[in-house]
Amino acid sequence: MSTLRMTGDLRRQLILSAAKRCFARHGFAGTTTKSVAAAASISEGLLFKHFPSKSALYAEILADECEADPGLNRLLGLKPSTETLVVLIRCMVGHFQEVVAAPDQEDAQRLRLMVTSHLDDGEFARLLYEKIGDLIGPVFAAALEQAVAAGDAARTGSKPLDLFWFAHHTLVMTALARLPSVPCLPYGNSADLERQLCEFILRGIGLNETAIASHLDRELSIDPAPKVDAEGA
Repeated sequence: MSTLRMTGDLRRQLILSAAKRCFARHGFAGTTTKSVAAAASISEGLLFKHFPSKSALYAEILADECEADPGLNRLLGLKPSTETLVVLIRCMVGHFQEVVAAPDQEDAQRLRLMVTSHLDDGEFARLLYEKIGDLIGPVFAAALEQAVAAGDAARTGSKPLDLFWFAHHTLVMTALARLPSVPCLPYGNSADLERQLCEFILRGIGLNETAIASHLDRELSIDPAPKVDAEGA
């Protein structure tokens, strides 16, 4: 039985490898499950036994990329604390700033795909939110809990993960407003915006002014900044 399970895991990895090549060459819209199956030398029916849809395939690839990111792994390994919470928010803000700075790059295309999913059947967005929440949510919640215990934050609501998503959605909408070649909203210069976004989010999740002033200007211990959002990054 273990041999069958290993064979299934190997087949799954072969499918993902073929899908990565197809998505890289043709993009999400130009890739079909039929073309992925052909690239993996399997039937489309066998592909569907491992991945129920093209969106599921793409979400799994993005999740794998996040899990393999060294910066993100270092961040996820930090001890829960107020400082870790601030580092996490700064990395999130920095990531979306980078997406806007390179609107034709892959991360920006993924952001567009994420938004399109909300206007369509929502499948891709749901899958990616689930994977991001499972990966980063526990780190955020644990760091926030420590910040509350240290007196650096007030408890806000009964679901810490909601605060993470509030922060994430704020950054997504801010990025979308600036993504077109002619921004929908100019917002001012990038450095000021980054500072304002960090302060806005940190206040919103409950940090007090003393904690914000103490931690926000410290040098980040994570370099390069990890991709902590994956558009859902």
